[in-house]
Formats: sequence, C-alpha cells, structure tokens
Amino acid sequence: MSKVASQHFGQVQLNHGRDHNFTAQHELAGHPVELDLNVNAHDHFDEAALHKVDYRLRFLPEIVDQVREMIAAELEEEGTSPQEYRRFHCSAIKDEQLKKVFGVEDMSQLTNDVFLKALKLGHVGIYPGQPERYFVLDFTLGAHFTDEVLVASADEDGVVDDEILWES
Repeated sequence: MSKVASQHFGQVQLNHGRDHNFTAQHELAGHPVELDLNVNAHDHFDEAALHKVDYRLRFLPEIVDQVREMIAAELEEEGTSPQEYRRFHCSAIKDEQLKKVFGVEDMSQLTNDVFLKALKLGHVGIYPGQPERYFVLDFTLGAHFTDEVLVASADEDGVVDDEILWES
C-alpha cells in the first residue's frame, strides 16, 4: 500500500482490492462543489489513474458549460427532464423563495435564463472504473430549497451524454 498526492483529494492511500470513497471540496465559478471519487475493489486504480482524475478535473468548467447548454436547450422542449424539473419547482413557489433562490420579485421575471443561472453544480461523482460514465454531475437549486437534482454524465474524455435526468 502506498500513498499518492492528489491535487484535489490530498494524500490518497492506494489499497487495491477494496472499495474506496474519497471526498473533497472544490470551488467552481465561486461556488462550492463536492467531489466524490469512487473506486471499486475490482478497478485498476494506481498512481497513474489518480493523476488522470486530477488531469480530467481541469476540464470540469468546460464540461459544466456543455451541460448548461444542453439544459438550456431542453428547457425549450416539451416533456424533457429540465423542463419538468423547472415546472415542478416553480409552480407553487412562495414569494420569499422566489427572491432567495432566483433573485427575482415575481413569477413574470422567472425566465429560463434566470432559472439556469440559479441552477448550480453541487456535486461531482467520479468513477474511474467506468470510462463511459466517468463523471456524474448533479445540478441543484440549493439544498435549502430542494433535495432533487438534474443529473448529467460525461465519459472519461469529457464527452457529455445526451440524456439529462431528474432524480431525488
């Protein structure tokens, strides 16, 4: 067993044959984001794999931008998860929540752009053993408002999956 330094996770104990979960706090665009590195016992996770995680995280802002563009497009389409998420969370919102969450005074000001601005990346799950679902990104309107998230994923090359899900 050896320890390896990670830019995002600090000293990581490489212990093959066991499941591991490492967490770290990160800041993206001035907002805190929880990073959650998940390593399964059968994953080939060594020093090179850990450095790959750190390297891939450098591109997180670009991945987030891609997801935001997808969410913006899906807000315009009937029956999509982002549209249903917005409708559900904004249908019976109280005035104080409208101001606190979205920064607007009344519903007429709650446009898709305002909604998208309020939607923040809160959590990133990283799965080195799953190249096709390497990053799982959870977007939220805030834990103080809802425990439900819009979820997107990207592969190890940063290619965003074309499906955005609504989960609780």
